[in-house]
Amino acid sequence: MSKNNNNAIKIPKPILITAKTLEVMSNKLAAKFAMKLFRTPMKFKLPKREQKMDKESKQEFLEIPGVNEKIRVYHLGNSNKKVLLVHGWSGRGTQLCSIAYKFVKKGYSTVSFDAPAHGKSTGKTSDMTEFIASIQELDKKYGPFEYAIGHSLGAMSVLNAIKRGLKVKKAIIIGSGDVIKDIMNDFIIKLGMNVATEKEMIKLFEKKFNTTINSYSAYIAAKEVNIPVLIIHDEDDNDVPVSAAHHLYKHLNNAELVITEGLGHRKILGDKEVIKKILQFTEDEEDNNDNANSV
Repeated sequence: MSKNNNNAIKIPKPILITAKTLEVMSNKLAAKFAMKLFRTPMKFKLPKREQKMDKESKQEFLEIPGVNEKIRVYHLGNSNKKVLLVHGWSGRGTQLCSIAYKFVKKGYSTVSFDAPAHGKSTGKTSDMTEFIASIQELDKKYGPFEYAIGHSLGAMSVLNAIKRGLKVKKAIIIGSGDVIKDIMNDFIIKLGMNVATEKEMIKLFEKKFNTTINSYSAYIAAKEVNIPVLIIHDEDDNDVPVSAAHHLYKHLNNAELVITEGLGHRKILGDKEVIKKILQFTEDEEDNNDNANSV
């Protein structure tokens, strides 16, 4: 499972200059700026590899109650056996296209979406609570789903959604983040800001969401997830350290851990060996069902 690594997304220089300038003036002012950046996804041109799914999928808008935004939903395949796909931060509903087509070929259909403020969905800012709300609404309208597959923040959202009632047979989490405070700390470091600004940012976070900074951390949700979970993470992931995968593995009740090399944070989604492992993990469920029916 080895290929050339990809680089992490870099923050534009003008943003870095603004961040440092505001910090000189006031840590509170800098924290407000950082918080807005933290909740504003970057948008990218649709890659060629995703255009096929964008053209062939059935698409519609779905309003998410409480969020007051409409998400773009992508349906691929016609089977009643459905798989939910959840992209990561600054991703799109077509980002897991390679995985989607393999499941369709295996007789499933997939449901994916652009989270609020991502892709074709409405909104300018977003966060994990809105990812979770989107998953919950999709489950109400199109569920039940056989499996849920999430990447990065999408993986964290899947675990939190399961904790909050999403019913799936198995889950696959790829390049998942873990501790919210660690993610925020990494973001502050990349902005070149100091600890005082980070503390102010944490205060803003906890005030906005009326909860502690780590309440949505993946490892906390993992403790309440009892279904089988496949954890896939690359050793050379520059966006999310592989230590997150090992930490989640310790807190999940029924997990399998696969560590790859040289795929980074995004190329891992299209790797043939990775997808083969995902299919094998879900096919084990089918084999067990067939054996149970034959007894």
